[in-house]
Amino acid sequence: MKLGVIWFGNDLRCADQEILWQAAQDVDHLVCLYCDEPHSQRPSRYTTKGMSEHRRRFLQQGLDDLSAQLSNMGQTLYVSSLDAVTTLTILFNEMLISHLYRNHHGGWDEQQSLERITQTFPDIHLNLCHGLSLFHPNQLPFNVTDLPVSFSKFRRSMEHIDTASLLPTLPILPSMPSFEIQQIQPWQSTSLSRRLDENSPFTGGERSAIDQITDYFSTDLPKHYKETRNELDGWENSTKFSPWLAQGSVSPRQIKASLDVYERDHGANDSTYWIYFELLWREYFHWYATRYGKRLFLPSGLSGKPAQGSYYAERFRKWSQGNTPYPIVNACMKQLNATGFMSNRGRQIVASCLIYELGIDWRYGAAYFEEQLVDYDVGSNWGNWQYVAGVGADPRGGRHFNLKKQTEQYDPKQCFINKWQGQAFDSQLDSVDAADWPIFPSS
Repeated sequence: MKLGVIWFGNDLRCADQEILWQAAQDVDHLVCLYCDEPHSQRPSRYTTKGMSEHRRRFLQQGLDDLSAQLSNMGQTLYVSSLDAVTTLTILFNEMLISHLYRNHHGGWDEQQSLERITQTFPDIHLNLCHGLSLFHPNQLPFNVTDLPVSFSKFRRSMEHIDTASLLPTLPILPSMPSFEIQQIQPWQSTSLSRRLDENSPFTGGERSAIDQITDYFSTDLPKHYKETRNELDGWENSTKFSPWLAQGSVSPRQIKASLDVYERDHGANDSTYWIYFELLWREYFHWYATRYGKRLFLPSGLSGKPAQGSYYAERFRKWSQGNTPYPIVNACMKQLNATGFMSNRGRQIVASCLIYELGIDWRYGAAYFEEQLVDYDVGSNWGNWQYVAGVGADPRGGRHFNLKKQTEQYDPKQCFINKWQGQAFDSQLDSVDAADWPIFPSS
């Protein structure tokens, strides 16, 4: 009798899920496991406090939905509050497990955890799939170690390659073995996951993801995506797929398949192409994180330049609270804190402000986004912050935005600023000493 473990991460779905198909073919019994990593609930070295309530609720809704989907397939979702290495070590020592199923995750921590497990338990057969990316590594026209140094080169080499066909959902999975391990328990829905977030329009889980894809592609919005994608607010101005992509409750291949059908039935144009362009941008940072590992988190990034910026507690606090001298930045940050989401244009604006106007180490901003964003993805988040800071994949060496021009272009009537009260701020950025002299951070 063969016994397998499916180790879920940012792939909380049953459709288009190769690890489920592999397990159904290989093993007689199956344990479905999610490890709720403790570090996500602890303060970080960047003064952030761990996963925000918005992110936590979205995750728990995703687990609720995954649990329900697995139940329909004759399975149970087990969750551990211990880290993955500890959890799997306990499980492998207690049970005669022969197979481990996992999707490749680009994050350094996830890669290190998997490596430690495979080194400690070399006799367990690892099935590593690629359900978080558009392409399998063998479809790339280069080795991952030779990833192009710019997105433009990557896009030109990838945009004409076909993605794999979607896998249907299995009707049933191998049965669950009986076991009792105190640290690993069946998932129980919580009051937080059941409570809708009145400020955030996002509900985690596979069914909500499919609803959004279906709703979006049933309209004319894809034909106008390129024209509206830079708007600072408005549900219909962008696809809003990113939270579910980050959670893995939908695969990028599912979105590409829906886009292909839309273009077949309604015609293709620059806007529909730009939706694919954004999927490729996400894909690039998936392999970027895989390729560069912990360099994703170094102050000099990939550039090797001397570190720029520092940590000024008061400035960082004012930036994170939306209390800077820049109303458009304040509005964006207040939107993020209230909803767990911010437009792509807004993210570039506030990142530029933190780095170039406030002189703060870009990693503090990236860590704050990690805490707050419901669509947090390690490669996209840290890679894009490197891009703006000029230490990553941007051949121009950084993106310093003129905040006045950005306001005039994207919020000329200050509707967004007024909605989020961006004009209300402390006009004095830095504290003053007893003689009323400004206390400026040294540069």
